[in-house]
Amino acid sequence: QVQLVESGGGLVQPGGSLRLSCEASGIFFSINIMGWYRQAPGKERELVAVITGGSIATYAESVKGRFTISRDNAKNTTYLQMNNLKPEDTAVYYCNVETKLGVGRRATSWGQGTQVTVQS
Repeated sequence: QVQLVESGGGLVQPGGSLRLSCEASGIFFSINIMGWYRQAPGKERELVAVITGGSIATYAESVKGRFTISRDNAKNTTYLQMNNLKPEDTAVYYCNVETKLGVGRRATSWGQGTQVTVQS
């Protein structure tokens, strides 16, 4: 079983910055894709950014140039640096991790979510 612990959310003014962290723990062979999703009230969960094991990153158009995803494989941790935050970035942010459990076995896990609120 894989556990994900998120941290770093909070309240920030427009134009401000936050850094989210997500650490994976448990029993697994390796971590494949790590990513961040978000869900605003009344909306569906959407992809924010993902990063592969080779550190290739993909971003939603709405956050390109403002958010940066990274990972520290030694710490089984992914980070989401969010700059120039806008009110429309307000949402619960969820970490998502795909782990390799063995030959032909993979698992996808979700974090508990962390609230990000951007307002004056």
